[in-house]
Amino acid sequence: MISQRAIAVLGTGLGISFLLTSCTPTPPAQPPTPGTSSAASSTAAPASATTSGSGEPAGTATPTGTPRVVSQDLQAPWSVVFREDTALVSERDSARILELAPDGTSRPIGTVDGVAGSGEGGLLGLAVDDQGRLYVYSTGAEENRIQRFDVTGSPGSLALGDAVTILDGIPSASYHDGGRLAFGPDGMLYATAGDAGQADQAQNVDSLGGKILRMNLDGEVPEGNPFEGSLVYSYGHRNPQGLAWSDDGTMFATEFGQNTWDELNIITAGANYGWPTVEGIADAEGFTDPVQQWTPEKASPSGMTHLDGTLFIANLRGSVLRAVPVADPATHTDHYDGDYGRIRDVTVSPDGELWFLTNNTDGRGTPSSDDDRILGLGVEKE
Repeated sequence: MISQRAIAVLGTGLGISFLLTSCTPTPPAQPPTPGTSSAASSTAAPASATTSGSGEPAGTATPTGTPRVVSQDLQAPWSVVFREDTALVSERDSARILELAPDGTSRPIGTVDGVAGSGEGGLLGLAVDDQGRLYVYSTGAEENRIQRFDVTGSPGSLALGDAVTILDGIPSASYHDGGRLAFGPDGMLYATAGDAGQADQAQNVDSLGGKILRMNLDGEVPEGNPFEGSLVYSYGHRNPQGLAWSDDGTMFATEFGQNTWDELNIITAGANYGWPTVEGIADAEGFTDPVQQWTPEKASPSGMTHLDGTLFIANLRGSVLRAVPVADPATHTDHYDGDYGRIRDVTVSPDGELWFLTNNTDGRGTPSSDDDRILGLGVEKE
C-alpha cells in the first residue's frame, strides 16, 4: 500500500500554489506507454464545433430500439462492471455491492466497511482484474481510498472477501471525489481523483487531488509514469469521472467543469488540463485543451465506454446517452434525451449489449416508481 504521505515524499512534483497556477511548468517528455495519443491542444475543437454532428462516420455504433429493463429498484447505483458473465453494481450510499442474476434480480455480496460518504462521496467506482478480483474506490471518514477484494463462491452465491487497501490518502469531500476505476490496455489500473473542492490541488503534482492516477495492481508506482516516484499520470483536472480507450490505445476522459464547460479530453502522460487556471477550450500555452466541451446543464458527464469506434458517455444533468465518434471527437449525437432522467454509467455487456445506469435516487433526480434502473439496448455497427 502506498499513502498520500509517501507520494509527497517520493514525488518530484512542482508544488504550485493556487496563486501561481498561471506559471505552469512544462511536463516531462511523455513515455512510450500504451494509452497515450499524439493529440494535444491543437486538436481541440473550436467552440462552434461542439454541437451534434449531422451524421456519424463509418465505423461507428448507433443504439437501436427501445431499451429493455435489465434491473430496477436500485438505490443510488454508481458503477456496473462484469466478473466473467456476472454483473456487479456499487450503491453509493448503502455501501453495498450487488450481484445481478440473469433475471435482473439483485442480491448483496457484501458491504464495504468504513464508507462514510456524504453528498457525492460514498461507494463509487469498481473494476475487475483478469484474476476476478474486485477493485473498489470509496470515501472513508477522512479520505478516498482504493481497496481490492477477493470474490468467492459461484454466480448466485458470490461473497466479498476481506479488504486490502492498495492506496489511501486521496483527498475527499462531499463533492468532487472523482471515483472511476478502469484497467487500461497496458494492464495498469487507472483512477480518477477530483480536487475535493480545493482547486489548487489540481495544479500541485505532489497532491493526488485533481488527477488521473496510474498504478500497478498493488497500488505501487509503475514504470513509465511521467513524474518520478509518483502515481500522477495527468493533472489539472476538476472532477474527472469517465475513462475509456479506443482500439488504437488512445485514452479519453470526461470531466465536470464548474459553471462554464464540461469536457471530453484526450489524456496523455504528464499533460496539464488547466484547472483551475482555465476551463474548457482556452488555447492557452502550457495547457491541453479538450477535444469537445458542453455547458453543464447539457452534460455533467460521468461514466464512459468505447464500442466499435464510438465513445458512449453517461450524462447526469443533461439526461442523455451521448455518442462521440472517435474518428471525429469534436462532434456528438444524443440519444434518449430526458427519457430516463440522470444517467451515471455506461458499459458493454459480455454479449455486446450496451448497458446504462440511471441515477435518479441520488438526491438530485426525480425518481419514478421503479428507479434506479439498468437499461440494455442493442447497437448497429456501421
